[in-house]
Formats: sequence, structure tokens, C-alpha cells
Amino acid sequence: MAYYEQDRQKKRRLTQDGDYVDTSKPSAFFQPAGGRDWTVSVAIPGSVLSTCRRDDQRTNIVSHIARALAVFSIDEVVIFDDSPPESRARNVDPASYTGDIDPCGYLDHLLQYLEMPPFMRRTLLPLHPNLKAAGLMASLDMPSHPHQTDWLPYCEGVTTSGKPRGGKGTLVDVGRKEPVTISDEVPPKTRITLQIDENDPYLAEAVDPSVPRIDGGYYWGYTTRRCNSLATVFEECSYEGGYDLSIGTSERGVSIPEAFPERKNKEPAVFNHLLIVFGGPRGLENAAENDPQLNGMGIVKRRTKELFDHWINILPGQGSRTIRTDEALFIGLAGLRRLWDGK
Repeated sequence: MAYYEQDRQKKRRLTQDGDYVDTSKPSAFFQPAGGRDWTVSVAIPGSVLSTCRRDDQRTNIVSHIARALAVFSIDEVVIFDDSPPESRARNVDPASYTGDIDPCGYLDHLLQYLEMPPFMRRTLLPLHPNLKAAGLMASLDMPSHPHQTDWLPYCEGVTTSGKPRGGKGTLVDVGRKEPVTISDEVPPKTRITLQIDENDPYLAEAVDPSVPRIDGGYYWGYTTRRCNSLATVFEECSYEGGYDLSIGTSERGVSIPEAFPERKNKEPAVFNHLLIVFGGPRGLENAAENDPQLNGMGIVKRRTKELFDHWINILPGQGSRTIRTDEALFIGLAGLRRLWDGK
């Protein structure tokens, strides 16, 4: 026992000054990194679920994807359909389980569920067969999800039917014991982003969902967008001016260091809106082949790379025959993060 205690003491972390570090508490505290108006988007195909045969397998993959989005502070996830047009599900019953017939809708549903602060899910997302195993998915634990140890100047809330004491304005549930009051009249069961009054924690102002990121410098979760094809990932971009830097991933691409040589001053890449597109089990070339619009433009097979500014292989010399898309997200984003780290 004494030997164990000595060994444990040796492994305790020390600061540069020789002081012991308390590792019993989490080291990640949400501090604003400076406001930013640039964004990072990720696009994934519905075929990421094509190898799954059971619901627990599907929820596991979605959980891994959502964790990658949160860990790397991704602002938008685009879900595109890469299946052959003739095989796509039509007239899907919105009240039925869709994991096996409408993978894009299933991904969208569960990713929205995970991004939403837990306290408001019961109000805004009713019980559904898609969510039967949702309790097994990992928490994202983002700044927009309230925590008793954190106090941030922004929060997410859902409006209630109750009225403030003065009769004017709207009561908003923000996951605390007491609701906050805003001066606007907003219908019940509406999700809004709030900026808390500096002088009164029970008063707030409704703001645009991008304000915590642009003005406060906080990562505030991701938005989801569905597309019918690979081409519409670009065409239906919600950012003014579109994506000004795009990266496609393929085992036939070049390595990340080759595509983005290390700069002497290590300055981040220049962009306003970055898009990183990942393929499914059969790759982005298959997505282009199943896109009638790209077919008409002659962009198929090896010409798929012409859609992107960069065509990269995230892990040359992989030891497995395949890298699952949820694995590729962690590998690719870890390698590409230097493009925006410190931006």
C-alpha cells in the first residue's frame, strides 16, 4: 500500500514552479477567445449509416459525429444525400422510425437533438421512435448547455406561457431554478438566444444566435442543413458569398502537409467560411456519380476533385482497409485544425 502511494505521488503533475496541480477537476473552462465572424462547416453524406443494421449502431455513429463537431467547434454540419436518385425514400412518415429508410432525415433529427440544451428537449422535441436510444448517446457539454459551475453572459432558452409580474414581456426557461424575463412578446415553446443583463441575472435580451460567437468569442454549437445532393452543398450555402475555401477528402488526395505546407510564421489560412466535405463508405466520387447535376457538368469519378480548392487524404498509409466517416472526422479535423487555430 505504501509503495502504491509513493508511485501515485510520483505521477502527480507539477507546474514549472514545482507546485502540484490539482487534476481532480476539469481543466477546460469556457473563456472567450475573442469574437470571430469566420466559420468552419463540415459536410457528411447519409451513407455514413449504410453499414449499420441495428439502431444502436446508428446512434453510436451519430454520437461520434456530434462529439467531433463539438470538440472541434464546428459551426455548421451539412447532411447531403449521396444515394442513387431512384433509390431515395419518398413519402416518409414523419412519425415513424427513419434510420433504415431515410438516413439523412435520421442524422438531421439526432444531430439537432444532441445540439439542443438538454433541459429544453422535452418541450421542443417530442417523443419519437428515432430517439428511443438517445439516452445512450454522449453529452456534448458545450457552452450553450447550462452547467451549475459556469456563468456565461449568454444562454439558450425556451419561452413559456407564463407572464412576468408586470404583465409585459415573456418568461424564458434557461435551465435554472428561476426563469428570466425579456421585454419582447414571443410565442411559447420558441427557442431563443439570450444575453443576460449585467446588473440583473433575471433580465435578458433576445439576440441573434451568432452573437455569442461574433461578439463574445464563445463556441455556440452547430446548425444543421440538409441537401439533396453534393452540388447543393455549395449552391444552397447560407453564408453571404458562399464558402471561400473548400476541402474534399479522398484516399486519392494528397497529404495534409503537402496540401498545406507549414508556414514559417505559422499563420492560419485566410478564409471567411471554410467547408470540409467527407465521403461515405464509397467516397465522394460515388456521391458525384449519383448527382445528376454534376453528371451534366461532366464532374464524375476522378474529376470530383475539381469541385474543391483542395483534395486531401487525411491519413495516408492507413492500417485498416476502411476509415469510417465518424473516425475520419476526428482524424481529419485534428490534422486540419491548424488552418484556423489562432485565427
